[in-house]
Amino acid sequence: MEKTKVNERIFLSSPHMSDEGYEMQYVQEAFDTNWIAPFGENVNEFEKELATKVGSKSAAALSSGTGAIHLALRAAGVGEGDIVFCPTLTFSATANPIIYQNASPVFIDSDYETWNMCSKALEKAFKEYPEVKAVIVVHLYGLSADMDKIMEICKQHDVTVIEDAAESLGGYYKGQHTGTFGDYGIFSFNGNKIITTSGGGMLVSNNEEKVAKVRFWATQSRDQARHYQHSELGFNYRMSNVVAGIGRGQLKVLDQRVKKKQYIFEFYKRELSDLDGVEFMPVNEWDEPNYWLSSMTLSGKVRPIEVMEALEAENIEARPIWKPMHLQPFFEKYDFVGTDVSEKLFETGICLPSDTKMKDDDLIRVINNIKGLWLR
Repeated sequence: MEKTKVNERIFLSSPHMSDEGYEMQYVQEAFDTNWIAPFGENVNEFEKELATKVGSKSAAALSSGTGAIHLALRAAGVGEGDIVFCPTLTFSATANPIIYQNASPVFIDSDYETWNMCSKALEKAFKEYPEVKAVIVVHLYGLSADMDKIMEICKQHDVTVIEDAAESLGGYYKGQHTGTFGDYGIFSFNGNKIITTSGGGMLVSNNEEKVAKVRFWATQSRDQARHYQHSELGFNYRMSNVVAGIGRGQLKVLDQRVKKKQYIFEFYKRELSDLDGVEFMPVNEWDEPNYWLSSMTLSGKVRPIEVMEALEAENIEARPIWKPMHLQPFFEKYDFVGTDVSEKLFETGICLPSDTKMKDDDLIRVINNIKGLWLR
């Protein structure tokens, strides 16, 4: 077995290029053709290949997942004074674009069964805010939200659904790719995601007309005219041809990355589940996660901060569960619907190193350091 150095850094989730060099083949093509602008063959093909992979009719390659959420909100007609429901247990990139549109988020609590948006809290929110314009659903850490319940509620209220699947590419809900249930789906290729382009995102939808509009907005809303003419507000959100080349190569190894993430999760669960107070993130029978980050909660004598500090002392990266948006200084003025589930998950949760380059020796090193806290 190949061994790693004792003090070598173990990352939470770092970029992992393919052993086969698929990425460089496409990047080299971009250089060979001198086409390194925000247009080109790689951009066009990456959109087609990603859409085909997840089973969507069309896709727009953009500079970030945040930009994709922003343009999805614009496509949904969200504007000044509108209300958008958003999970509170998520990264701020889910909520920030709501503010870009001068709209107001109403944060929805999680449930323990999925760690994602609670359908009961969502129902309550619709009663309190019937004028809501859109709902953003997040698939946290690669775990699918319960989309049947959520979509049923949203269809009853005829509201646009945007799936933030930034963390769940390669995951399924009842055999269907996450990100393809709502009107719009969002993926991220940030450096820590299951596949990366160093930065970048993708918007997918079965509404090809809307996707074409998103591409138009993303290229500064430049009208088809000989001169530079702009009839609408535009954005500089298009993905570059070089970055898209990396994405095309990464997409070829997505299934491998999911398998390795699952292996890491199952390794941790097998070795740590018997420790007092340890409970791993929920995987439901209808859920096929991509296991982006292996996460657990602690309710016994050992607290998450103790685990994180012990691992950091050994040059091992771990992180807390996302701090809920309604507890964030910037967002605390906005309304929240729910109880305290998301707060409890934040207080007790920890994300373990889930880097797909980890070897068994690395996993054992993490596990032994964690177990040592229970032997004190």
